[in-house]
Amino acid sequence: MAASAKTFVLYPSLGVGHLIPMVELAKHLLRRGHSAVVAVVDPPDGDAASAAAVARLAAANPSIAFRLLAVPPSPDPAAHPVRRAHDTLRLANPALRAFLRALPAPADALLLDMFCVDALDVAADLALPAYFFFASAASDLAVFLNLPFLYPGLPSFRDMGDALVRCPGMPPIRAVDMLVTVQDKESDLTKVRLYQFKRIAESRGVLVNSFDWLEPTARKALADGVCVPDRPTPRIYCIGPLVNSGDASAGGEKRHECLAWLDAQPEKSVVFLCFGSKGAFSAAQLKEIARGLESSGHRFLWAVRSPPEEQREFPEPDLGRLLPAGFLERTRGRGMVVKNWVPQAEVVRHEAVGAFMTHCGWNSALEAIMSGLPMVCWPLYAEQAQNKVFMVEEMKIAVPLEGYEKRMVKAEEIEAKVRLAMETEEGRKLRETLATARKMASDAVGDGGSSEVAFAEFLRDLEKSSMENGGCNN
Repeated sequence: MAASAKTFVLYPSLGVGHLIPMVELAKHLLRRGHSAVVAVVDPPDGDAASAAAVARLAAANPSIAFRLLAVPPSPDPAAHPVRRAHDTLRLANPALRAFLRALPAPADALLLDMFCVDALDVAADLALPAYFFFASAASDLAVFLNLPFLYPGLPSFRDMGDALVRCPGMPPIRAVDMLVTVQDKESDLTKVRLYQFKRIAESRGVLVNSFDWLEPTARKALADGVCVPDRPTPRIYCIGPLVNSGDASAGGEKRHECLAWLDAQPEKSVVFLCFGSKGAFSAAQLKEIARGLESSGHRFLWAVRSPPEEQREFPEPDLGRLLPAGFLERTRGRGMVVKNWVPQAEVVRHEAVGAFMTHCGWNSALEAIMSGLPMVCWPLYAEQAQNKVFMVEEMKIAVPLEGYEKRMVKAEEIEAKVRLAMETEEGRKLRETLATARKMASDAVGDGGSSEVAFAEFLRDLEKSSMENGGCNN
């Protein structure tokens, strides 16, 4: 516990996927007696889904203060979402500075999303300690910190194909599996990402949503300082796993119908397919998934979205048109298809679920680890293919689907990997590894665990920073 209660301002990037981990961090701070304010950028051209998510999270977490920062619209609304977010967050600096100055009591620290690198300038202006909260794997952090130094000496990843990229201290990664937004070395988007990664190293430290046991290779690379050759690596604090508690009923929400369906299924008999808030497939790919599930003979729960090109016209997927004729009738009883959204955190914890086909978003991976659930990897965007490499080759907690990089996975491959996870000796070994990982995750966040120790070290560093600044920020 800190010597005194602190006030933290948490600053997420745009989008639900960045907001939810920050809310989990805020809960973590509150449980330890601190105060948390989440400052949310509210651009006039923001999407309705993000606005609804902020309202929902604020209602479910009354102890966390949410504050909207009004900012100018993005200078280029047609730009890539990552570029647009970067520009919007840069334009938000004056609003963030004014908000911090207007707080009734000065903040003790600013906790930044990895996209919010230009907020470091605001923190410096106000003599406010700035730390990043990195909601992805420590392995991703090790790679990202090194990319600004490694990439100039390489061709574009998109031209390297299956050639291996070797970051110091880390296992080799196929170029095709490197972060999607840096595949073209000369693109403006890549330059933005490398700029962001380089600035992370300017912070006082990085809180990572992971735990030491899970990623020893990355932890050693970061501790040894090999990722950032031109300056000391910031202090790294693995404080996770921080994941959603998965109890919607606690917030007064009605229990989702899929949970009642799961209640009626045998233990560990259901394959759960869910691909994140942006995970959508073509109509042809949806049909391949359906055929693979049907042929596998296993029970399944599948969250389906409309194909990307149809989402404006059809916000709810037309299952009768998108899935093979008769599929829903033939699989009635052993399968359930849900439109758009399911309460993932609650589903992965349900005793009826035996495997999880996932896009490899890190939050989803942590939820599965905390439930001891083997994973079948289907990376779609962002750093998910990197995560697949670490999850399959380093952590040994998942198996990959072949063909994901070609944007089409065949029904036969889907059937084979479902059967592998649910029926085979390899699947049994996965479950054994996950059972160990689950225990180690629980130990890490328990009294005296590595993540609790790391969090205490972070608070001590913050106290040290306060003394260096004369005991006063702002």
